[in-house]
Formats: sequence, C-alpha cells, structure tokens
Amino acid sequence: MATFDIQKVEDEEHLACLASQLISDQIKFGLRHKDNFQMALSGGSTPRKTYELLREEILPWDRVGIMLGDERWVPCDDQSSNALMLRQTLLASGPGSQASFYPTPTVEFKTPQESAREFSEQIKRIFNTDSPCFDLILLGLGEDGHTASLFPGTQSLNVRNSLATVSTGKSKERITLTASVLSSASKVIFLVSGEGKQTALKRLLDPNESYERTPAKLVNPDSEIVLLVDKAAAALI
Repeated sequence: MATFDIQKVEDEEHLACLASQLISDQIKFGLRHKDNFQMALSGGSTPRKTYELLREEILPWDRVGIMLGDERWVPCDDQSSNALMLRQTLLASGPGSQASFYPTPTVEFKTPQESAREFSEQIKRIFNTDSPCFDLILLGLGEDGHTASLFPGTQSLNVRNSLATVSTGKSKERITLTASVLSSASKVIFLVSGEGKQTALKRLLDPNESYERTPAKLVNPDSEIVLLVDKAAAALI
C-alpha cells in the first residue's frame, strides 16, 4: 500500500512555490548521480503556475528530458493540448526553455491506439530499455479520483502489459501512461488544489478505498508519495 508525505500549504500560490522548489531539488539531486534526468509532468490548470516559476530556476536544463503523463488526442496547437500548455509555461522562456521536450504522439497517427503504441516505443527509445523508470512524475487528482488519464470505469485501469494506453475522459480520447509506469517512478508528487478535490483526496488516503472508484489509488511506488495540498483541498483530511 502506498505511503504519503502530506505537505499542506495555505493557498494555490504557496502550493506552486513549494512544488517548483521540490521539483528543482529533485532535479539537482538526480543530476548529481546520473547524466540525465527524465520526468513526466501533469497537464491541467493546477500546475500552470508551478511551471511558470520552475522555468526560472537555474538548473542544468540541457540534461533534463520532459514528457507528459497524459495527453488529449488533439492537435498540438489545440487549446486543450497539454503540450501547448507546457510550451506556454515551462518551455516558453528563461532557463527552462533549454530542456528537451518529447510531446506525446497524437493526431499525426490515424487512431489513438496507434498513438499509444508509438508513445510506448518513444519512451523505450529515450530510456533505451523496455522497463523505463522516470526520475520524477508529477500528477494531479481529479474530482472523480482520476490521475493522468486513468478514469473510473475505463479499461485503462486494467492495462499492465504496456507503457501507454488509450482512455476516455470528459468526452475526449486520451493517451496516458499506465499505472505500472507511474508506480515505477523514483519519485511521485501529487499536486492537489481547491475545494472540489476534498472528497477525492479523502478517498485517496483511505486504505479501504477501491481503485475502480478512485484510480489514483493505482499509483503505488516503492518510495513515499509526496502529496502537496492547499488548505481548500485538505479540509477533510
């Protein structure tokens, strides 16, 4: 069962500052011991401010590789694209723009299934192994308990034999890393903000909660999960 290091802050602004600092520290620590640092980042609105702060950190960004934990199956210039959000924030300017970004394949392939297969192969090429281990994965938590694009009631929850798969959430097809890849990361950080996340957060921490209702429960790394939450989200814990 996953264990958690819960760190509470006052509001979304303090959450972004803490998240940026923790990610920066993880990059610095990781690059003391290896040549490159590979991380998968979350989309959505919550981490936007984090990425804007993180891009100003003085780090050896040319040794950092960035992928997405999930992506909507849309063109890269679509306003709902997580890749577009990263390009507008972390990669837009400053030191962070020197990082290597590997966007998730989407509509350049005929089907989401083809995109997911190519994403799996892309990850294998980058890591030069069939069993990749990200140095860090940043995740969000949806009001319905989803994380990445592992949504309740979808087949994506049961995929164990591939690195990426197809899912559907909020009427959009998506490409997502599988639970096994999320759980194999050296460090996992959840970023949770807002009153709407209170129930999902309480369920995530409940040892008796099922992953079918709260898919974030599928993330079970060997290391302690860092759970960064603001006051609004933490009211029930």
